[in-house]
Amino acid sequence: MAQRRIANPALFVCDLQDKFRPAIHEFEKVVSTAQKLLKASQILAIPVFATTQNRARLGETCLELGLDAPGGVQTLVHADKTLFSMLTPEVRKGIASLQSPLSAVIVGIESHICVTQTALDLLQDGHKVYVIADGVSSVNKEEVPIALARLRHEGAIVTTSESWLYECVGDAGIKEFKQIIGVVKETHDSTRDVLQTLCKI
Repeated sequence: MAQRRIANPALFVCDLQDKFRPAIHEFEKVVSTAQKLLKASQILAIPVFATTQNRARLGETCLELGLDAPGGVQTLVHADKTLFSMLTPEVRKGIASLQSPLSAVIVGIESHICVTQTALDLLQDGHKVYVIADGVSSVNKEEVPIALARLRHEGAIVTTSESWLYECVGDAGIKEFKQIIGVVKETHDSTRDVLQTLCKI
């Protein structure tokens, strides 16, 4: 019987808020990757955690992500925070409701602050952590490779959205594979564009 390769996946969407749009390097590309993984999360029934940083001052999560909207992706937790890490008490309670350890996949901003501190907290708690290189950014683009190098050193797996999707599925025989292929084909051009922009060698 076909089985998925990654156990207990959970998607963490960090602080993708409208007010950050003009400041973050290639913000739209990060949103595009988050949209792709959110589509996959619906197909694969992957729980989603999302946060905003100081919502009263910095605004709501970007509307195009459709989080908790009618017909959109329903999050397990959608929390506001002043912490830089996403692991607020509310998020930790949500994590505790799931089978552990998680295979946590992170997209969002900023790579060297909130993404890094979220990844470090998840690693400290014994979870496996994937940071999506085509799904994170910062105000200053130079921060990103330094943050990713640090996170690799700390034990996180830095990979791409498409690589993670195929690893998560693990077997073309699983019933959701055709739908995942549909997402991959639908986002082919945008994926290439994002990789060429955010993941330059």
